[in-house]
Amino acid sequence: MRAHPVRRTALTCAATVTVTVLVLSLKPHHPPAGALPPATTPTPSSGTGIGGTSSGTRTVTGPAVQTRYGAVQVQLTLDGSRIVAARAVQSPGGDPRSRQINASAVPALIRETLNAQSAHLDTVSGATYTSEGYIGSLQSALDRTRA
Repeated sequence: MRAHPVRRTALTCAATVTVTVLVLSLKPHHPPAGALPPATTPTPSSGTGIGGTSSGTRTVTGPAVQTRYGAVQVQLTLDGSRIVAARAVQSPGGDPRSRQINASAVPALIRETLNAQSAHLDTVSGATYTSEGYIGSLQSALDRTRA
């Protein structure tokens, strides 16, 4: 049984409007410029630190973790057991799309690191490979602080 042409047209229009509204309601991939702190700016956190009782400031670098699009490597600065700064020593950037994605993903991961004070981070939507590599290098760096 075939739908009446007017009914089919109305259904097509309704579906088109619904899809358009859904697409327009999605959040942008990257935050506006200036919305994220610089890579080495500490962010306040209610966390208690990563454990351990070491005192003094030190820098620890995790290993480079190879991803589908390139290596990711994290360096942490700790004051005692608290992460006070994080930066990506390496991140994928061999092509314009990777550079664009990582321009917003890496600062978001750094901000999450400072807030969580651990490697228990959510992946950044649209930057799964970078997120997984970052988290792997971060966890290794944290493990080195406990060794």
